[in-house]
Amino acid sequence: MAVVVVPLEEHHGCHVGVLQERHERIDWRPERPRAERIRVKEHTCCCKATFYELCQAGGLAFVRRTHRLDGRVIVHESPWVRVKEAEELWFRLLTGSAR
Repeated sequence: MAVVVVPLEEHHGCHVGVLQERHERIDWRPERPRAERIRVKEHTCCCKATFYELCQAGGLAFVRRTHRLDGRVIVHESPWVRVKEAEELWFRLLTGSAR
């Protein structure tokens, strides 16, 4: 079995699309510990000051937004909803239809 090594600079998440003029405003809320373990299903590239993660825990899913500025880290979450709803929100975020 061959082992394929992927250089780190090639292994990153996607970037969020350009924000559309008409877009949905996500109801961002301060992060609250609601589950012991949270699984990150997808993520955007962390090369920007703000990056996003599609997360799942306890049968529900949400989008987590992390913003880094001047050594501070601020984390917000979208509402926790059914997985399908969170995946649809994730798609809208990536295409610039939500922010």
